[in-house]
Amino acid sequence: MSEDFFQGYKGTALEMLKKFNVRVWGQAVIDTKRGTFKGTILPRSESDDDKHIVLKIITGYNIGIDTETVTNMEEVGYKKANYKIPEKEFPYTEGLPKVKLIGTGGTIASRLDYRTGAVIPAFSPGELYGAVPELADICNLTTEKVFAVFSENMGPEQYKKLAIAIGKEIENGIDGIIIGHGTDTLHYTAAALTFMVQNSPIPIVLVGSQRSSDRPSSDAALNLMHAATAAGHGDIAETMVCMFGPTSDSYGFLHRGTRVRKMHSSYRSTFRTIGDTPLATVTREGVVPIKQIYNHRRKDRNVKILPYFEEKVGMIYYYTNMNPDMIDSMVDNGYKGIIIIGTGLGHVNKPLYPAIVRAAEKGVAVYMTVQTLWGYVHMFVYDTGRDLMAKGVIPAENMLPEVAYIKLGWALGQTNDLEKVKKIMLSPINDEITPREPYNGYLIYQGGVPEVEDFIRKFRK
Repeated sequence: MSEDFFQGYKGTALEMLKKFNVRVWGQAVIDTKRGTFKGTILPRSESDDDKHIVLKIITGYNIGIDTETVTNMEEVGYKKANYKIPEKEFPYTEGLPKVKLIGTGGTIASRLDYRTGAVIPAFSPGELYGAVPELADICNLTTEKVFAVFSENMGPEQYKKLAIAIGKEIENGIDGIIIGHGTDTLHYTAAALTFMVQNSPIPIVLVGSQRSSDRPSSDAALNLMHAATAAGHGDIAETMVCMFGPTSDSYGFLHRGTRVRKMHSSYRSTFRTIGDTPLATVTREGVVPIKQIYNHRRKDRNVKILPYFEEKVGMIYYYTNMNPDMIDSMVDNGYKGIIIIGTGLGHVNKPLYPAIVRAAEKGVAVYMTVQTLWGYVHMFVYDTGRDLMAKGVIPAENMLPEVAYIKLGWALGQTNDLEKVKKIMLSPINDEITPREPYNGYLIYQGGVPEVEDFIRKFRK
């Protein structure tokens, strides 16, 4: 058989396929020392090893089969996959809201090229309609790719461009905005846009996906439908993150942009509101508020765009036995603001004190947050906290560390006057600081406890 039938395979794996006359894209039955497996032979990335055969089994998941375990293979069918995303003209429906999807580089709807391992994105309205046709029942969608970067490469330059682009769309009369974004730093961007886009008359919804669209458990399509519903039909006119609520696909959450954080590396329900409850739940039928106080949708086009950011701001995660050169190096390199992520109520060790004093003398704004994530900085309880405040450290209340970092960069982008910076930092804009943590704002379930297991059984059969 031609080498074209063995895309990406080499060495032992290639010899095995040739021996049993089984092709890539062939439906195969593979007998191994560990049992029999049925599925489709997939191409291999050129950079992968030569000792495994990749099989997409009937559930849609991919498994690697060690060639040393294979006793027999038989090809029982053949159908080459087509990874071109079907494109159809996105229909316009009178009466449906106008929604703009702004792309940043995250691929909310995509397929995987198994040969190269590269993601093939669906982004144009026609591609998205082909991938998620249900969108046409929700809104009239247009798209624009502002830039194309992985989420770890998002930063102040992108935040400012997004804020300006959002302002123009609001001025042009759009009914709602979706921002497609990689999940790793989505919460940073949500915080930045909360500060840079204020008094929005329409919903601004950031959305991503934890699992690629080729996987049966992908959350991409449903997240996009939920985001379109929230942007086009929802009444909450704020910057929000829209992702899975529970691990099932029963509903999504809308999280306020300043109180949300990615809390699991792979769960679809990774985003959680910290220290409060989510804003709302969302399904394809609509948005159901959880919080009773929020900014409502308006018909005017008034919005404040404040695209400012000082890039010489950083975070230090305190650890035991930290040395002062960590802070000294930031001061020596011209940093104007430092967020310390301290232990407990907001503490660091005494060897850091001289470096903190030096930072304050150099005019560096130093703020304290807590590693616990839940709860408030309380630096007046112990001597350590009182000493740190006397040396110039300012408690950041219950701001999440990443949110405090973003807000300090935004504040210093507007002024170098540290009293004005302090006023900006400690004046809540949209619940980055709250008067109290509600009784149900801190819930961490522990498996194994009888009452928790009884609760889980109601949802996990």
